[in-house]
Amino acid sequence: MKKKLVVLTGAGISAESGLKTFRDSDGLWEGYNVYDVATPEAWDRNPALVQQFYNERRKQVLEAVPNAAHLGLVALEDDFEVHVITQNIDDLHERAGSSDVTHLHGVITRSQSDLDPGLTYPIEGWEIKMGSFCELGTQLRPHVVWFGESVPMIHHAAQLCAGADVFILVGTSLAVYPAAGLVDYVPAGVPKYIIDPKIPELGRYKNIIKVEKSATEGVKEVLGLLRA
Repeated sequence: MKKKLVVLTGAGISAESGLKTFRDSDGLWEGYNVYDVATPEAWDRNPALVQQFYNERRKQVLEAVPNAAHLGLVALEDDFEVHVITQNIDDLHERAGSSDVTHLHGVITRSQSDLDPGLTYPIEGWEIKMGSFCELGTQLRPHVVWFGESVPMIHHAAQLCAGADVFILVGTSLAVYPAAGLVDYVPAGVPKYIIDPKIPELGRYKNIIKVEKSATEGVKEVLGLLRA
């Protein structure tokens, strides 16, 4: 039986495919204040602006391609039962070939009902048009978890982490909760590979292996370590 390897990925892995995300330092995402485009209040205030913003981001996602880090995680499936948990809203893990991906914050290539977030739909092309409705008759919006909304997949993700035999964290600063708290569910004795150019202080965790490199270089190194 293969060991269970759980991977938590953040913005750093998508950045190497050319996808930008906001940074806590300035709160801007592609020049927009995140609270103007990534909250329920923003949607209520100016749905056309929010829709346009995510349509543009979706177009970027569809034009991007998976990088060596995404492909490296797929290669690990030869030796492990791999479960990817991602904070990213792109579908690059799926397009790379990962067979089990949990999206904590939704996925931009799907739409959802404005009334019932459980009603989601695939999107043809890159655009959700204003005036496109779900089966309940309300406007379709991006299938993305905004600031102030619950994270429905967090409990499933916590269960995966609690059952991990090996844990890898790639390209996240552990600054955004509740995702950052997932590391606390990983058993203390489990090896935890942390891949990021700037690894934060992780003094309270045990069995940490720091790999202070970019996602692509770091995944390559960890792949070699796990196969040694």
